[in-house]
Amino acid sequence: MTLTELRYIVTLAQEQHFGRAAERCHVSQPTLSVGVKKLEDELGVLIFERSKSAVRLTPVGEGIVTQAQKVLEQAQGIRELAQAGKNQLTAPLKIGAIYTVGPYLFPHLIPQLHRVAPDMPLYIEENFTHILRDKLRTGELDAIIIALPFQEADVLTKPLYDEPFYVLLPANHPWTAKEHIDASLLNDKSLLLLGEGHCFRDQVLEACPATRKTEENKHTTIESSSLETIRHMVASGLGISILPFSAVDSHHYAPGVIEVRPLTPPVPYRTVAIAWRASFPRPKAIEILADSIRLCSVAARPQGQTLPA
Repeated sequence: MTLTELRYIVTLAQEQHFGRAAERCHVSQPTLSVGVKKLEDELGVLIFERSKSAVRLTPVGEGIVTQAQKVLEQAQGIRELAQAGKNQLTAPLKIGAIYTVGPYLFPHLIPQLHRVAPDMPLYIEENFTHILRDKLRTGELDAIIIALPFQEADVLTKPLYDEPFYVLLPANHPWTAKEHIDASLLNDKSLLLLGEGHCFRDQVLEACPATRKTEENKHTTIESSSLETIRHMVASGLGISILPFSAVDSHHYAPGVIEVRPLTPPVPYRTVAIAWRASFPRPKAIEILADSIRLCSVAARPQGQTLPA
């Protein structure tokens, strides 16, 4: 039994697909299959039930994978303890962020971290919250930047900043005559939303009850995989959308193409936070990261802009 084999079964349990699991483990599919089968033979039980269409954990496999995950976390802890004896700001830091935060934060955060921790290389990843959660738990990431609420056993979180929502409209939309837009108006079928899996989608639906009703009635709501694609669709006149504050001015459109309007108070917002394993032995790196994110969020705020308390 090796740590590599344990990593294979944990990853396969998460992906439920040999090809994707092999890709995440950076090995060929036959190599991963042989490793899983070797461990099953050694233990004398089937960890996975295999069929042409699916890979599922057996009842005994569920317990084995849970324990394997703990072993991998402990092994990672040994590496991190050894690294902690060195300068906490010289080892690589592996950071993940959700798709609606990363593209707008990283261009400011990376230069700032280079200034305050020039010898700390960065690994950067953008993904869905549930995937970042899994990678944080297994040690593939050291810290993740997500939107609250976020709860996970043995994981610490720290709120960093609040980010209000704004309405994005085509420049010729009649609502551009308004100074503020009431969330109750956002109830038609042309509201552009992110697709399933994005937490920002759920936050927009929560902030706009009439839109949530539209969802439940299964009216045709246009969806997209990214905020930037949504911005392009708004610019083309396809509809309107909601953006977080950090994404409002991050574009290259000339004046007169798109317009932004604030929502009527109380303005809905999200809280962006950092999460890391309680056992992570480099608290200085987490502190530097959190301080840098806060500094970037303040620097990006227009003069006089007040965020929710």
